[in-house]
Amino acid sequence: MLPLLMAPGFDGRTRARSTVPEPARCQQQRVRVDFDYPVVFTQALFSNDNDDLLWALTRNEPHRTHRVFVVIDDGVVRAQPELIPTIEQWFGARPQQVKLAAAPHVVPGGEAAKNDAELVSSLLSRFQAARLDRQSFVLIVGGGAVLDAVGYAASTAHRGLRVVRAPTTVLSQNDAGIGVKNGVNAFGTKNFLGTFSPPFAVLNDIDFIKTLDPRDRRSGIAEAVKVACIRDGEFFGWLEDHRSALAASEPAAMDTMIQRCAELHLQHIRDSGDPFEMGSARPLDFGHWAAHRLEALSKHALRHGEAVAIGVALDARYSALTQRIDEASQQRVWNTLLGVGFSLWHDCLDQRDADGRLSVLAGLVEFREHLGGELTVTLLEAIGRGVETHEMDEAIVCQAIADLRRAAGA
Repeated sequence: MLPLLMAPGFDGRTRARSTVPEPARCQQQRVRVDFDYPVVFTQALFSNDNDDLLWALTRNEPHRTHRVFVVIDDGVVRAQPELIPTIEQWFGARPQQVKLAAAPHVVPGGEAAKNDAELVSSLLSRFQAARLDRQSFVLIVGGGAVLDAVGYAASTAHRGLRVVRAPTTVLSQNDAGIGVKNGVNAFGTKNFLGTFSPPFAVLNDIDFIKTLDPRDRRSGIAEAVKVACIRDGEFFGWLEDHRSALAASEPAAMDTMIQRCAELHLQHIRDSGDPFEMGSARPLDFGHWAAHRLEALSKHALRHGEAVAIGVALDARYSALTQRIDEASQQRVWNTLLGVGFSLWHDCLDQRDADGRLSVLAGLVEFREHLGGELTVTLLEAIGRGVETHEMDEAIVCQAIADLRRAAGA
């Protein structure tokens, strides 16, 4: 259950009362809205003997036929050419309960999906042509970028279609695909257009992970290290102990990592009191102020998870330089990331703007603007415990970058 409490001026934090008198004629409005959605961990989602998706689609209204529009990431189709006929067969075997609203539609995967200005319009046109209504479903099978872009389109059609996500990457199964955000890039800004719209359900099929390129499997592990660093010291210790197994993508280790990481992200959304990020903090975005900027500076040569790994390493070092954590703790973070197979350096960290300033520092400005004007960055005060700060000393950030360069031998 995801409770959302909204009232005028609410921003997710406790605030002092205004010193300005309340207007004489004012109707205070307070609305409580409850959202709930299951996150199912499954295997062979579209096999004939697996009804997990059927349960998710029909659980609230079991006595009617549900119409479903399926959108699939082209990268998934390339990896599994049999997927579309398998999906069609799965729906065809259950005609009384579910039916396809149109033939499954394939869209570009990766960041291209979020950068394509025409994709959302094209999807909305297809939704309209299929005569989808607010009780229709959009089933999205793909990585985080496709889930983001298609979810954004679906959340704006009829003010919100029912979205069911079938994430196909580590990053989307343990983080991006289980949350409440949708978005596309626009005007040169990541996620400038977007909505907060919880899914109807999420189905995490571990079999999709097996078809990924090793680099993509590794990329998603960065989010597990990130959330363990700031929320769960015991889970961090598990990641530390199993980094070799994770580097080798051993199925049992990957399954455990994905589920625990997802649990921690869901716990935050459920219990933070600010699931739609109305406040000036994004507590789970440890390492992300630099990561988002590094993605752009590298022209997305860096995967999101690879940029997050560098960002986490950078902010762990900053935490040590500012004596929030000791050197040993910082080294544990670095060793875990290195052991999984991440590089903690990219040459775009050395890029400078026209004024000679490190370009990555603009990420702090962008982070502050995205959060409404007040910078709030999560750092470490212990393994498993994050702490928020509203100031980042650029000279110390530069020192942390220099230390990353030195450690990498760059």
